[in-house]
Amino acid sequence: MIDTANAYVNERAVGRGIKASGVRREEIFLSTKLWPSEYENPNAVAETLERLGVDYVDLLYIHQPAGEWLAGYRQLEKAYKEGKAKSIGISNFEGKYIAELETKWEIVPQFIQVEAHPYFTQKELRITLDKYGIKLMSWYPLGHGDKALINERIFVELAKKYGKTPAQVILRWHTQMGFVVIPGSKNVEHIRDNLAIFDFALTEEEMTRIAKLDKGVRYYNRTDAQLVQFASWRPSFERK
Repeated sequence: MIDTANAYVNERAVGRGIKASGVRREEIFLSTKLWPSEYENPNAVAETLERLGVDYVDLLYIHQPAGEWLAGYRQLEKAYKEGKAKSIGISNFEGKYIAELETKWEIVPQFIQVEAHPYFTQKELRITLDKYGIKLMSWYPLGHGDKALINERIFVELAKKYGKTPAQVILRWHTQMGFVVIPGSKNVEHIRDNLAIFDFALTEEEMTRIAKLDKGVRYYNRTDAQLVQFASWRPSFERK
């Protein structure tokens, strides 16, 4: 699974990497996101696919509820109908933004990518997601590496019980919450550890104890002013 975006300015590099890997396209789950500056660009999807060097992506998002985001969502729906996106999603849509989109979508998004971790479990948002069967994909799943979260007493205890690390216990919690979780790491051992979470399961009592950690605390707090900035910034697509 490769998760990229217009805003990361690495789509061409990702495309080269896929081609050089020798891995069949069908074995790669590729997702990318349209940036707000591209929402009204009628060629945004075609240009994104060209940079990636592929005919389709497995998942196509709009990145932020900024600018003319409904125009961006219409592009996703069109790409889905045309087979250029096998599934579609939204990123960072919460509160009033998800409430408004809910009244305007033609095709329900299959995924939403938002901050989620034991300190912030997205309780309110999940009411809408559960109603439509939208899957939550967690970013900052380990609290942006916050040692206070990772070393919470319950995670230390459960790590000893199951012979795992506290981080593995938290990732297992995500999967049992029904979240899609994509922790990032450049450390090979950490990557291996992140995968080794399917040989144990937390009990209902343990999940209930972890639920009590929810403080409604975010690590990233976006403002409406930032959304205005997002809408006006355009990535340097000319990079090769």
